[in-house]
Amino acid sequence: MGVEVFIANEQSLIPVDEDRWMRFSLSVLKSQKVSGDAEFSLIFVDKSAIVGLNERFMGKSDPTDVLSFPIETEPYSGGRSPESGAGGQRSTSQDSYSVPFLLGDVVICPEVANGNAAEHAGVNSHDGSLDDEIALLIVHGILHLFGMDHELDDEAEIMEAREQELLQLHYKNGSTPEAI
Repeated sequence: MGVEVFIANEQSLIPVDEDRWMRFSLSVLKSQKVSGDAEFSLIFVDKSAIVGLNERFMGKSDPTDVLSFPIETEPYSGGRSPESGAGGQRSTSQDSYSVPFLLGDVVICPEVANGNAAEHAGVNSHDGSLDDEIALLIVHGILHLFGMDHELDDEAEIMEAREQELLQLHYKNGSTPEAI
């Protein structure tokens, strides 16, 4: 199975190149040392959906451009198998099956991102385009799944440095890697 990226485009206002962002996300995940069987979802939604999610999960009634929802905090490590016999034996590699590690979901609102794109023009290598903004939001969302945050200044500096490193590595001048 390997690392899988699932894309859902649940909005229709702004065209999104799903295949491009799937390849980009996969590249970023591999740079974050994700390997084995893992799943990640990237969901594009409209403004009303992001407002509802932001209110429900963050307690804020404003639209936002990106939200991250980590699913598992520790990798699957096996355990007791109900069919493995008495005494709570651990399953062995011969009778176990692979359960993917569920990284989580990143939800992006292209409409809000489009409005914010111009604000980031000239910052680092951001040219103010929607594509630059979506690339930044994907990286930002993925880093949140890995526990990075920007609540404190020192955390923000570390997160922003990693964002720029990943963008330079995987999104130079608006290009994304070919099929990996």
